[in-house]
Amino acid sequence: MDQEPILHTAYQLAQKQFELPELKEAFDEEKAIRLLTLAVRDLLDKDLEKLLNICYRIDLSENTLKQILHQSEPDSVASDLARALWERQKQKAEIWRKYS
Repeated sequence: MDQEPILHTAYQLAQKQFELPELKEAFDEEKAIRLLTLAVRDLLDKDLEKLLNICYRIDLSENTLKQILHQSEPDSVASDLARALWERQKQKAEIWRKYS
């Protein structure tokens, strides 16, 4: 199955939640995750409540969130959480594509 539409949809979902910029050049999943990591890091530093609310709305599992917050190295919390959020957005995009 072609992943490109799923990845674009996942980015669009994350873009709305985290106010990410549009990707004007060719889509790059790693760049999308880097942008998401920056947004997550900013929210971790400035507005944890908003970040937790987004995690809830995205339906990131509570166990995954707790594991990342309690077990990740402090320098990797933002990137670990961004990757988990990205994977959840991809799952949602796959489901939407499958049933639409």
